[in-house]
Amino acid sequence: MLTRKFMTVREVAELAQVGEATVRHWIKDGDLRAIDVGREWRIIPRDLEAFLERHATFPPAVPPAEAAGEPGTR
Repeated sequence: MLTRKFMTVREVAELAQVGEATVRHWIKDGDLRAIDVGREWRIIPRDLEAFLERHATFPPAVPPAEAAGEPGTR
């Protein structure tokens, strides 16, 4: 049984602060993975996270403790 929460195009657009047409463009271009459910698209949150990571200008920030090389942080 599926336990994942799927997001709609509208929810993704609101979260990313872009238009729904932009989200559909990302899907059409194959940039954002989505599932076709009838006449609607559904996006798995982890696929949105992967999309955002691929489009980030630089890697995520390293937590301060890890950056300082403190023992027990790895």
